[in-house]
Amino acid sequence: MVKRLQAVGNSSGIIIDKPILELLRITPQTELDVSTDGERLIITPIQPANDRKLRLEQAQQRALTSHERTFRKLAK
Repeated sequence: MVKRLQAVGNSSGIIIDKPILELLRITPQTELDVSTDGERLIITPIQPANDRKLRLEQAQQRALTSHERTFRKLAK
């Protein structure tokens, strides 16, 4: 895929296509680490380290909420 920089005010920007953003789970709120190896521009999304833990906790909470009565009966 070949891209060109586009003027954004007094700066330049590159447009990243939606399929790539979805694949990398990048949203407008995602922080990006921008670096270079001297020849390439490297843009890496910074995912929170506890993202997986947060999703697991949310799934546990949903299970507890939807099956509360069953868990209470099992606890007796």
